[in-house]
Amino acid sequence: MILVTGGTGLVGAHLLFHLLNENQPIRAIYRSEKKFDTVKRIFGYYTNNADALFDTIEWVKADLNNIPQLTEAFKDVTQVYHCAAFVSFEPDKFNLLQKTNIKGTANIVNFCIDHKVEKLCYVSSIAALGASLNNKAITEDTEWNKEIDNSVYAITKYGAELEVWRGTQEGLDAVIVNPGVIIGPGIWRYGSGSLIKMIYNGLKYYTIGSTGYVDVNDVVKAMIQLVKSDVKNERYILVSENLSFKDFFTKTANYLGVKPPQKEAKPWLLNIAWRLDWLKHKLTRKRRVLSKQTANSAVTTTIYSNNKIKDAIGFEFLPMDKSIKTTTSLFKNDLK
Repeated sequence: MILVTGGTGLVGAHLLFHLLNENQPIRAIYRSEKKFDTVKRIFGYYTNNADALFDTIEWVKADLNNIPQLTEAFKDVTQVYHCAAFVSFEPDKFNLLQKTNIKGTANIVNFCIDHKVEKLCYVSSIAALGASLNNKAITEDTEWNKEIDNSVYAITKYGAELEVWRGTQEGLDAVIVNPGVIIGPGIWRYGSGSLIKMIYNGLKYYTIGSTGYVDVNDVVKAMIQLVKSDVKNERYILVSENLSFKDFFTKTANYLGVKPPQKEAKPWLLNIAWRLDWLKHKLTRKRRVLSKQTANSAVTTTIYSNNKIKDAIGFEFLPMDKSIKTTTSLFKNDLK
C-alpha cells in the first residue's frame, strides 16, 4: 500500500494521478472534502476518466498531528510520499508552521519507522537549502546558515528535513526532494497559481531577483523514480531552469495574452511596501501579503544546480517555456 499525505494539494494530486499507473493500492490523506473537486479537476486535465480514477483511491481523513487518525492511515503501508505542508511566509504563522511542518513530519517519520516502511519520500523546498555567499550555484551540499534572516517557512522546512534525517539514523530509508517554484495547473487561489492569476489580472511591477522553477509533473516523476531506485538517504534539487522574476512574468504574460509588467520595483520601494503591509496587518488583522524576507528574496539573484538528480537517475526536465505554456492554457480554459 502506497500512502500519500497532502493528496489534495498541487503536488499530491498530480502524484496520485501518476501513481495510478503503478497498479498498486493507493491511500491518500485529506483534511477537507471540499478539495476533492480540485483533485478531480486536475485529473481531468489528463484523462476523460477522472471520476473513476478518483474512486480507486482510498481516502482517509487525517491530521498530521492526530495520532489515532494516522494509525488508521498507516495500516499495511509500504511506501510513503509526504507532500502535506503548510505554506506561509507570515511571521505570525510561525507556531502553526512549526506544528504542521516539523511536528507533523516527525509524526510521519515515527510511523514510518514503527511500520517498517520500505521508503519515505519527503517533499521539501529550495527554501530549506543553504544560501550562497559568493554567487555560486546552490547545491544539495550548500550549508544552512541559521545566522541569516531566513523566512519562517524556510526554517520549518529545514526543521522538517532534520526529522527525516533523524529517521534515517533510526533505520528508515528516505529521499528528500527540494523543488523550486512549482508550476502546474489546477490550484489558482494560492501558490504559483495565484501568481499566474495576478499576472493575468494585470501586474505592473517586476523585481530584479531570480530563482529556480520546475514543472509539477517533473516533480512527481522524479519522486516516483527515486522511490523505485536504489537511492536512499539523499536529497535532490528539482529545478528545470533559473529565471529572473522579470523573465518569468514576461513569459507568463505573453502566453496569457496580457501586457507584462513594465516597471521595476526598486529595493527601497519594497522596503517601504513590507513595512506598510506590516502596519496594515497590525491595524486591520488582515493577512500579510509581503514580509521582510520575501521582499529581500524578490531582489536577490539565486541560482540552483540540478546536476545531482541528473547524474543520479539521468533525469531530464521539461523546459519551462513548455510548462508555462501548458499551465497558462489550462488556466484560460478554467476561466470559461
